[in-house]
Amino acid sequence: MKQFLFLTIILFSGLVLKAQETFFPTKNGTVLIYKTFDKKDKLTSLVKYTIKDVKTNGSDFDITYQCESLDPKEKLVFKEDITIHQKDDKLYFDMSNFINKSAFQQNGEIPANVEITGNNMEIPLNPKAGDLLPDANVAMALKMGFVNMKMSADIINRKVEDIEDVTVTAGTFKTYRFSSVVNASAMGIKTSSKMIEWYAKGVGTIKSESYDKKGDLQAHTELVDIK
Repeated sequence: MKQFLFLTIILFSGLVLKAQETFFPTKNGTVLIYKTFDKKDKLTSLVKYTIKDVKTNGSDFDITYQCESLDPKEKLVFKEDITIHQKDDKLYFDMSNFINKSAFQQNGEIPANVEITGNNMEIPLNPKAGDLLPDANVAMALKMGFVNMKMSADIINRKVEDIEDVTVTAGTFKTYRFSSVVNASAMGIKTSSKMIEWYAKGVGTIKSESYDKKGDLQAHTELVDIK
Protein backbone atom coordinates (compact mmCIF):
# COMPACT_ATOMS: atom_id res chain seq x y z
CA MET A 1 0.00 0.00 0.00
CA LYS A 2 2.88 2.32 0.68
CA GLN A 3 6.59 2.64 0.17
CA PHE A 4 8.80 5.09 1.99
CA LEU A 5 12.03 6.20 0.62
CA PHE A 6 14.23 9.09 1.66
CA LEU A 7 15.85 11.34 -0.94
CA THR A 8 19.38 10.53 -1.94
CA ILE A 9 20.97 13.01 -4.34
CA ILE A 10 22.53 16.49 -4.41
CA LEU A 11 24.11 18.49 -7.23
CA PHE A 12 25.50 21.89 -6.22
CA SER A 13 25.44 23.78 -9.55
CA GLY A 14 29.05 23.07 -10.46
CA LEU A 15 30.45 23.64 -6.95
CA VAL A 16 31.72 20.78 -4.78
CA LEU A 17 30.48 20.36 -1.21
CA LYS A 18 32.62 18.58 1.34
CA ALA A 19 31.26 15.09 1.99
CA GLN A 20 31.20 15.67 5.77
CA GLU A 21 28.85 18.64 5.33
CA THR A 22 25.97 16.84 3.61
CA PHE A 23 24.33 13.44 3.36
CA PHE A 24 24.40 13.33 -0.43
CA PRO A 25 26.60 12.90 -3.52
CA THR A 26 27.86 16.13 -5.08
CA LYS A 27 28.85 15.14 -8.63
CA ASN A 28 26.75 16.15 -11.61
CA GLY A 29 25.13 13.13 -13.30
CA THR A 30 25.23 10.90 -10.24
CA VAL A 31 22.63 8.11 -10.35
CA LEU A 32 21.52 6.01 -7.37
CA ILE A 33 19.41 2.87 -7.79
CA TYR A 34 17.34 1.21 -5.05
CA LYS A 35 15.43 -2.07 -4.85
CA THR A 36 12.49 -2.77 -2.56
CA PHE A 37 11.59 -6.27 -1.33
CA ASP A 38 8.55 -7.62 0.53
CA LYS A 39 8.54 -9.68 3.72
CA LYS A 40 9.28 -12.83 1.70
CA ASP A 41 12.31 -11.09 0.17
CA LYS A 42 10.60 -10.88 -3.23
CA LEU A 43 11.51 -7.88 -5.38
CA THR A 44 8.54 -5.52 -5.64
CA SER A 45 9.97 -2.35 -7.22
CA LEU A 46 13.03 -0.33 -8.24
CA VAL A 47 13.64 3.40 -7.93
CA LYS A 48 16.22 5.38 -9.89
CA TYR A 49 17.32 8.90 -8.87
CA THR A 50 19.24 11.14 -11.29
CA ILE A 51 20.72 14.57 -10.48
CA LYS A 52 19.11 17.33 -12.58
CA ASP A 53 19.48 20.84 -11.18
CA VAL A 54 20.42 22.93 -8.15
CA LYS A 55 19.66 26.56 -7.38
CA THR A 56 21.80 28.30 -4.76
CA ASN A 57 21.24 31.28 -2.49
CA GLY A 58 24.37 31.85 -0.44
CA SER A 59 24.89 28.72 1.66
CA ASP A 60 21.29 27.58 1.08
CA PHE A 61 20.17 25.62 -1.97
CA ASP A 62 17.29 23.79 -3.66
CA ILE A 63 18.07 20.45 -5.30
CA THR A 64 15.91 18.98 -8.05
CA TYR A 65 16.33 15.47 -9.41
CA GLN A 66 14.34 13.00 -11.45
CA CYS A 67 12.76 10.04 -9.68
CA GLU A 68 11.79 7.02 -11.82
CA SER A 69 9.72 4.26 -10.24
CA LEU A 70 9.99 0.89 -12.01
CA ASP A 71 8.25 -2.46 -11.59
CA PRO A 72 10.25 -5.69 -10.99
CA LYS A 73 10.68 -6.09 -14.77
CA GLU A 74 12.11 -2.54 -14.89
CA LYS A 75 9.09 -1.15 -16.72
CA LEU A 76 8.40 2.50 -15.87
CA VAL A 77 5.45 2.93 -13.48
CA PHE A 78 5.75 6.69 -13.07
CA LYS A 79 8.32 9.46 -12.95
CA GLU A 80 8.47 12.91 -11.42
CA ASP A 81 10.86 15.69 -10.50
CA ILE A 82 11.51 16.10 -6.77
CA THR A 83 13.04 19.06 -4.96
CA ILE A 84 14.65 19.14 -1.52
CA HIS A 85 16.08 22.09 0.37
CA GLN A 86 19.08 22.80 2.55
CA LYS A 87 18.85 25.83 4.83
CA ASP A 88 21.34 26.58 7.59
CA ASP A 89 22.07 23.28 9.36
CA LYS A 90 19.00 21.32 8.21
CA LEU A 91 17.69 19.46 5.18
CA TYR A 92 13.99 19.71 4.36
CA PHE A 93 12.34 16.83 2.49
CA ASP A 94 9.11 17.17 0.53
CA MET A 95 6.74 14.80 2.33
CA SER A 96 4.93 13.97 -0.92
CA ASN A 97 7.85 11.58 -1.56
CA PHE A 98 6.77 9.43 1.38
CA ILE A 99 3.59 8.15 -0.16
CA ASN A 100 3.14 5.69 -3.00
CA LYS A 101 1.81 7.79 -5.87
CA SER A 102 1.60 4.96 -8.41
CA ALA A 103 -2.14 4.65 -7.74
CA PHE A 104 -2.52 8.25 -8.95
CA GLN A 105 -0.33 7.99 -12.05
CA GLN A 106 -1.68 8.45 -15.56
CA ASN A 107 0.52 7.51 -18.53
CA GLY A 108 3.54 7.25 -16.24
CA GLU A 109 3.14 10.69 -14.64
CA ILE A 110 1.28 12.19 -11.69
CA PRO A 111 -1.77 14.29 -12.75
CA ALA A 112 -1.55 18.01 -12.07
CA ASN A 113 -4.89 17.95 -10.21
CA VAL A 114 -3.56 15.80 -7.34
CA GLU A 115 -3.97 17.87 -4.16
CA ILE A 116 -1.07 17.57 -1.71
CA THR A 117 -1.00 19.03 1.80
CA GLY A 118 1.40 18.62 4.72
CA ASN A 119 4.74 19.84 6.01
CA ASN A 120 8.41 19.17 5.22
CA MET A 121 10.43 16.56 7.09
CA GLU A 122 13.54 17.94 8.80
CA ILE A 123 16.91 16.18 8.95
CA PRO A 124 19.82 17.79 10.85
CA LEU A 125 23.13 17.90 8.97
CA ASN A 126 25.00 16.88 12.12
CA PRO A 127 22.75 14.41 13.98
CA LYS A 128 23.72 12.90 17.33
CA ALA A 129 22.52 9.64 18.86
CA GLY A 130 19.50 10.39 21.05
CA ASP A 131 18.31 13.44 19.11
CA LEU A 132 14.52 13.75 18.88
CA LEU A 133 13.20 15.12 15.57
CA PRO A 134 9.96 16.96 14.62
CA ASP A 135 6.94 15.00 13.36
CA ALA A 136 5.97 15.19 9.68
CA ASN A 137 2.81 14.51 7.70
CA VAL A 138 1.37 14.45 4.20
CA ALA A 139 -2.05 13.92 2.61
CA MET A 140 -2.93 13.42 -1.05
CA ALA A 141 -6.31 13.45 -2.78
CA LEU A 142 -7.49 13.02 -6.36
CA LYS A 143 -11.07 13.28 -7.57
CA MET A 144 -11.83 11.30 -10.72
CA GLY A 145 -15.51 11.53 -11.66
CA PHE A 146 -17.48 10.10 -8.75
CA VAL A 147 -14.39 8.50 -7.15
CA ASN A 148 -12.33 10.25 -4.47
CA MET A 149 -8.88 8.70 -3.90
CA LYS A 150 -7.11 9.66 -0.69
CA MET A 151 -3.82 8.71 0.98
CA SER A 152 -2.06 10.11 4.02
CA ALA A 153 0.91 9.44 6.28
CA ASP A 154 1.92 10.79 9.70
CA ILE A 155 5.54 10.17 10.74
CA ILE A 156 5.94 10.50 14.50
CA ASN A 157 8.34 9.53 17.31
CA ARG A 158 11.32 10.34 15.10
CA LYS A 159 14.72 9.71 16.69
CA VAL A 160 18.41 9.37 15.85
CA GLU A 161 19.27 5.93 17.23
CA ASP A 162 22.97 5.27 16.62
CA ILE A 163 25.98 5.39 14.29
CA GLU A 164 26.96 2.06 12.74
CA ASP A 165 28.48 0.36 9.69
CA VAL A 166 25.97 -1.13 7.24
CA THR A 167 26.61 -3.42 4.24
CA VAL A 168 24.28 -3.50 1.22
CA THR A 169 24.70 -4.50 -2.42
CA ALA A 170 26.33 -1.15 -3.25
CA GLY A 171 28.99 -1.54 -0.51
CA THR A 172 29.72 -0.94 3.17
CA PHE A 173 29.02 2.49 4.68
CA LYS A 174 29.28 4.33 8.01
CA THR A 175 25.67 5.33 8.70
CA TYR A 176 23.34 7.22 11.03
CA ARG A 177 20.35 5.07 12.05
CA PHE A 178 16.99 6.86 12.33
CA SER A 179 13.72 5.41 13.66
CA SER A 180 10.09 6.54 13.46
CA VAL A 181 6.48 5.38 13.58
CA VAL A 182 4.42 5.74 10.39
CA ASN A 183 0.63 5.91 10.63
CA ALA A 184 -0.76 5.64 7.10
CA SER A 185 -4.18 5.59 5.47
CA ALA A 186 -5.02 4.62 1.88
CA MET A 187 -8.58 4.56 0.56
CA GLY A 188 -9.92 4.11 4.11
CA ILE A 189 -7.48 1.37 5.15
CA LYS A 190 -5.29 2.36 8.12
CA THR A 191 -1.92 0.86 9.05
CA SER A 192 0.82 1.58 11.57
CA SER A 193 4.44 0.54 11.21
CA LYS A 194 7.88 1.21 12.60
CA MET A 195 10.48 2.50 10.17
CA ILE A 196 14.26 2.23 10.44
CA GLU A 197 16.44 4.17 7.96
CA TRP A 198 20.19 4.35 7.57
CA TYR A 199 21.93 7.42 6.05
CA ALA A 200 25.58 7.81 5.03
CA LYS A 201 27.21 11.20 4.54
CA GLY A 202 28.31 11.78 0.97
CA VAL A 203 25.89 9.07 -0.28
CA GLY A 204 22.38 9.43 1.16
CA THR A 205 19.96 6.69 2.17
CA ILE A 206 21.64 3.29 2.35
CA LYS A 207 18.67 1.16 3.36
CA SER A 208 15.30 1.23 5.12
CA GLU A 209 13.12 -1.36 6.84
CA SER A 210 9.41 -1.41 7.74
CA TYR A 211 8.00 -3.46 10.64
CA ASP A 212 4.39 -4.14 11.65
CA LYS A 213 2.94 -3.77 15.17
CA LYS A 214 4.17 -7.26 16.07
CA GLY A 215 7.72 -6.36 15.11
CA ASP A 216 7.75 -8.52 11.95
CA LEU A 217 9.64 -7.21 8.92
CA GLN A 218 7.20 -6.22 6.16
CA ALA A 219 9.45 -4.63 3.53
CA HIS A 220 12.98 -3.38 3.05
CA THR A 221 14.76 -1.15 0.55
CA GLU A 222 18.49 -0.95 -0.14
CA LEU A 223 20.94 0.91 -2.33
CA VAL A 224 22.16 -1.45 -5.06
CA ASP A 225 24.24 0.79 -7.32
CA ILE A 226 25.87 4.22 -7.57
CA LYS A 227 26.88 5.49 -11.01
